[in-house]
Amino acid sequence: MTGQDVSKEYAEYLDGYAGLLADASATGRRLTREELDSRRGLGEQAAEAGLGLRALVAAHMAATRANWPTGNGVSVDGVLGAAAQAVDAFAEGYERAQRLAVRQEEAARREFIDDLLYGRSDLGRLAQRAERYGLRLSYEHAVAVARGKTAYDEGDPVLREVEHALIGRFGDRSILLTTKDGRLVCIAPGDQDEVLAYFAKQAFAATGGGQVAIGRPQPGAAGVVHSYEEALNALDLAERLELDEPVLRAADLLVYPVLTRDRQAMADLVQSALGPLRQARGGAQPLLDTLTAYFDSGCVSAEAARRLSLSVRAFTYRLERIHKLTGADPSDPVHRYTLQTAVIGARLLDWPARSF
Repeated sequence: MTGQDVSKEYAEYLDGYAGLLADASATGRRLTREELDSRRGLGEQAAEAGLGLRALVAAHMAATRANWPTGNGVSVDGVLGAAAQAVDAFAEGYERAQRLAVRQEEAARREFIDDLLYGRSDLGRLAQRAERYGLRLSYEHAVAVARGKTAYDEGDPVLREVEHALIGRFGDRSILLTTKDGRLVCIAPGDQDEVLAYFAKQAFAATGGGQVAIGRPQPGAAGVVHSYEEALNALDLAERLELDEPVLRAADLLVYPVLTRDRQAMADLVQSALGPLRQARGGAQPLLDTLTAYFDSGCVSAEAARRLSLSVRAFTYRLERIHKLTGADPSDPVHRYTLQTAVIGARLLDWPARSF
């Protein structure tokens, strides 16, 4: 294709260019504000039409050669100067339109993500919008949420790093990666657990040791909301129970929501089973920590004592003190279940810091 052919193909975006070039180069003047604005406007129209900027610049160069001004007072510098101003204004308009389109796309994507994770939109319309981002909401999806030491947004390098790793490993598998409330969020088909497991691995590394929670696969648009809420609840439980596992699965933590479903019953159990510990010198917290370490270490006194930086003898004395105050023996299997459940409840209800 010749230079003239190129310029003809983009003729509507070169409207008035030849005359502008001849008039400006005849005197060596700079382009007027109106002339520059007209070039910017044409650049915006070209961007909205989806044309490539490189080809458009090539069309301007071809048009410059084809319409090179002649006559007295015309200089090479004058022609090239006018052409440079015109092309620069055209490119400015083109880039401005592209930036606007990107902002509009980002806003639409953010609106969709908010609606998806909060279930705020009509399900039929939400499903249609989801297909634009590679999600088919008629299938099951699972959601993983990662939190780090800092908050993340859509432009954060951490998100880009994780995204590149996922695309490099799995390609386009209907995966949606985004951020919400400072956390990384990954939505993937429910039958592709390997995607979320890999996301968890990459997010843990990219966030410098952050924690990731994975909700259970759920069907439909409402299922995405449910899975997302499960992941958030798992992170909340991990914080309250001081769980330090790098990856938490909501399916493994279902016992905790069950225990707290009847908050008053749990509060009564904590008060009944652990309330007497308040009578101890130093209050209930040291003895509660003793029980926590004991149960977390599999009821092995030596390991629990090590975790609390106590001698085994001192730790054993604490267990005896608990037995004496509560009437329940932590080493007795019958008493152990009640005490352990009460300890979990105390951590969930922030007892004894909060009274009830």
